[in-house]
Amino acid sequence: MLGGIPSKKVDIPVTAVFLALYIVGGAIHLAIFLLNKKRGHKFLFSLFIFIFCLARIVTTSLRIATISKPTNIDLAIAASVFVAAGILILFIINLIWSQRVLRSLHPRFGWHTAISTLFRVAYVLIALTLAIVITATVQMFFTLRPRTRTIDRDLQLYAGTFFTIISFLPIPIVLIALAAPRKSKPEKFGKGRFRTKIWILLIGTTLCCLGAAFRCGTSWIKPVPLVRPMPDYYSKACFYIFVFTVEILVVYLYAIMRVDLRFHIPDGAKGPGSYEASLRVGSTSGDVEAKQAQETAAEGK
Repeated sequence: MLGGIPSKKVDIPVTAVFLALYIVGGAIHLAIFLLNKKRGHKFLFSLFIFIFCLARIVTTSLRIATISKPTNIDLAIAASVFVAAGILILFIINLIWSQRVLRSLHPRFGWHTAISTLFRVAYVLIALTLAIVITATVQMFFTLRPRTRTIDRDLQLYAGTFFTIISFLPIPIVLIALAAPRKSKPEKFGKGRFRTKIWILLIGTTLCCLGAAFRCGTSWIKPVPLVRPMPDYYSKACFYIFVFTVEILVVYLYAIMRVDLRFHIPDGAKGPGSYEASLRVGSTSGDVEAKQAQETAAEGK
């Protein structure tokens, strides 16, 4: 098990530190969202990152409660579910921003119906896979049948692999979009230099993918019996680095670099040229892809 057997002397203080960091990070993004809302600058992703931090506040609180009461199976189930589910918000945010970069660099291709449909399918698959992994995780706590546990583990491995692929997707999308020849300059959206947007997105995606890949890789390795010494990749340090630390870095990176200004698009942007056209007429900024992702994911549940 990643992180080994929890210890009150070690895990509770460390988890409490991360709890405080998530509280501060969530407060920062909520404040950014509310301040922007007052001046008519609508950027839903700041709210989504706040929700992610809120989910992680619940996760760390449940982890502390589970360590304090290790025999409480309900707490253990809830903690396991929240650990698996929360990070998906950042994966979806990065994926949507990569779509904005693609549409900026290659408007006709990026806005094509087939490409938009592929992104919608990805959101539906994310929602369905999340439902699958939650069901498998909960069921493993209540069954001793070897066949059922094997199926549940296979479902967890599928979900971990799928989510790792999703976390990685923005990198090839952005790099291929940059490498592909284009006839015109990128359509401008948001504030700041375009290359800075690219670096922010690539760094954030790499951190998310690093954590997802490590968790996925260790889950594929055959579990080690508790009577044997835990390998280094199951250590507490690895758990806190690849689960919570990479997420905290992304949360604060996006706050410090003001993604709310850099990645916003004008309200009503739809089709090639709409980013710049809407900016010229002075429309308030919105989050078209974010709304589409929300609606599509809801349909898939």
